[in-house]
Amino acid sequence: MSGSILIQAIVFLAGAIICVPLAKKLGLSSVLGYLLAGILIGPYMLGFVGEEGDDILHFAEFGVVMMLFLIGLEIEPKNFWKMRKTILGMGGAQVVLTIIVSCLVLILMDLDWKVALTISMAVALSSTAITLQTIKEKGLFDTVYGTSSFSILLFQDIIVILMLAVIPLLSNVENAPATDDHSSATFLLENLPLGFQAAAIMLSVVFVIVAGRYLIVPIMRRVATTRVRELLTASALLIVLGITYLMELVGLSPALGAFLGGVVLATSEFKHELESTLEPFKGLLLGLFFMAVGASINFIVIGDNPLMIGGLVVGVIALKAIILFVVATMFKLKIDQKLLLAIGLAQIGEFAFVLLSFAFQLNILDSVQLDVMLVVTALTMTLAPILGMVNERLVLPRIGTKEYEKRPIDHIAKTHKVILVGFGHFGSTVGRFLRASGIEATILDQDSNRVDLLRKMGFEVYYGDATRMDLLESAGISEAKILICAIDDPDTTIYLAKMLKEKYPQVKLMVRAKNRNDAYELLNLGIENVYRESLETSVKLAGDVLHDMGFRKYTVHRQAQKFIQYDEESLRRLAEESKVNDEYIFRVREEIEQQEKQLEEDLKRGLIENDKQWDSELMRLRE
Repeated sequence: MSGSILIQAIVFLAGAIICVPLAKKLGLSSVLGYLLAGILIGPYMLGFVGEEGDDILHFAEFGVVMMLFLIGLEIEPKNFWKMRKTILGMGGAQVVLTIIVSCLVLILMDLDWKVALTISMAVALSSTAITLQTIKEKGLFDTVYGTSSFSILLFQDIIVILMLAVIPLLSNVENAPATDDHSSATFLLENLPLGFQAAAIMLSVVFVIVAGRYLIVPIMRRVATTRVRELLTASALLIVLGITYLMELVGLSPALGAFLGGVVLATSEFKHELESTLEPFKGLLLGLFFMAVGASINFIVIGDNPLMIGGLVVGVIALKAIILFVVATMFKLKIDQKLLLAIGLAQIGEFAFVLLSFAFQLNILDSVQLDVMLVVTALTMTLAPILGMVNERLVLPRIGTKEYEKRPIDHIAKTHKVILVGFGHFGSTVGRFLRASGIEATILDQDSNRVDLLRKMGFEVYYGDATRMDLLESAGISEAKILICAIDDPDTTIYLAKMLKEKYPQVKLMVRAKNRNDAYELLNLGIENVYRESLETSVKLAGDVLHDMGFRKYTVHRQAQKFIQYDEESLRRLAEESKVNDEYIFRVREEIEQQEKQLEEDLKRGLIENDKQWDSELMRLRE
C-alpha cells in the first residue's frame, strides 16, 4: 500500500484534514497538528506510510524553499541590507557558540572529535519551517523576536554551505562506502578547484539578481498579457524551481537562493501576484513536510534507548535555549523577547537531516549514531510547538512584559490603509488626487502594460486580479480601512463587493458604478458609498450650459449640488424597486417631477440672491 503514490497522497491529505482542525480547536498550532498526523500515519504507529518516506520528506522540503521565496518578497533590498549586522551578529554568535559548547560536551562523552564536530554543526541549526510558520501564524514577524529569529535562521541557511564543504574534510575517504549518485556528488562543481567554485557561486548569485530585474519581470509581463491565470501560476512555479535548481548545481542552499530571488522581485509589480499564486503551494508542501517529519520518528530506536534519547532531546533543547538566551542578552533584547527567541529556536532544523545523512555516507557517523540523531532531530522539531505554547501561556504572563509597548500611530501614507482597485481613467483620477493630498494607496490593476507604465511614473502599482481573496490579503486587506473599487466591469465590481462584504465587513467600500442600474444593485448589497461615474461630469456640463445662458456661477454651483443631493436620495428610494416595470416607471416619473419642483423652489426662494462674490470678476469684465 505504501508503494502507491496515489494511496500515500490520500493518506497524507486525510491525516491533515483530521488532525489539523482538531489541533486548532484545542488551541494548538497547525504545525503541531501536521506533526501529530505524521506520527499517527507513520510506519511506527498505524503504518499507513512505509519507511521509504524519505522521498516524501525530500519532496516536501520544497515547501521550505517556497516559504523563503515568499519571505524574500516581503523584504525590499534596502531593508535586507540594513539587517546585515543583525544577521552576522546574532546569527554568527548563535552558530559559533552552539558548535563550540556542544562539541566540548560530546567530546567529554567520549565521542571522536570528528563525530562531535559533525553532530555539533547539525545541532547548531534550527528549523526554518517550524519557526517562521509559527511566527507567521501568531503575527509576530514585525516584532523584535520575529526579526531576530529570521536573522539567525538566514545566517544558518548561509553557513550550511560552509558546513557541507567542511564535512568531507573530516572523513576518511579511503574507508568511505560507495554512495549513490545524489550523495557522491554533492553539487556539479564539487571536483573543481576552490577558486572556480567560489567564482561560480558568485556568478550564480549575480545571475539571480540580474535575471530578476531584466529577465523574469519582462517574461511575467508577457505572460500577463495573455490573461490566462494558469500561465501565471506556471510562471511563478518556474521561477522558484529554476532558482532552486541553479542553487543546487553550484552547491548553495536552495532555500537561500529562493530567498535571494524573492528579495530581488520584492520591488516588482508582480509581488502580490506571486505571493497569492504560490501561497497555497507553500502551505500544502509545508504541511506535507511537517507530516513527513512526524512519520520519520523511529519509535523502535526510542524503545531501545529511551533514557539516552530522552536525555539527548532535553540536553539539546536546554543547551540551545541557554545559548540563545545569552545571545539575546548580548544584543539587549527584553526579557519576553529573550524567552520567545530561546524557546522558539531551541530545536534542531531540517537541514540537519541533510548534514547527518551526508556524514553517514562519508563514513563519519555509523548507522547507530545516525539513527539516534535523526530521532533526536525529529523529536526536538515535534516538541518545538508544544514548548512554544507552554512558554506563551504559562511563562510569559508571569515573567514577560505584561503590557504592550505604546507606539505612535503609523502615518496613513506609509501604512497604505487605502487599497485602490483599478487604475484606468476613473481610478487614476482618484489615485492622483489622493497622492497629491499626501495619501498613498496600494494600487491593484490587471492591465500589465498599464501597470508597467504607471510604475515608471512613480506609482506603487501591482499587477493582479483583485477578485482573488489571496491577492487582496497579500495587499493588506485585513489592515486596510478603505477599499476603492474603480473597476470598469460591473460584473467584476459586484462580485468583489459581495466577497468583501462577507469576509471583511469592517473595510469601508467606496465603489464606482457605471450607471444607475449598477448603483441599484450595489445599494441593495448594503454598500453606502456608490459613485456613478457619469453623474458629476454630466451635471458639470449642464452647469456650464446654464452659466453660458446667463446664470451666475454660484447659483449654478448651488443648483448642481442640490440636484446631486436630490438625485442620490431618489436613487436610494428607487433601489428597492429597480426592476423596469409599470410601477418602477410610475415611481421614476414621480421622483423626477418632485426633483424638478424642489429645484425650482430653491431657485425662486433666492437663497443665494445676495451672494455675488463668484461672479464679481465676470461682472467687472462686463462693465
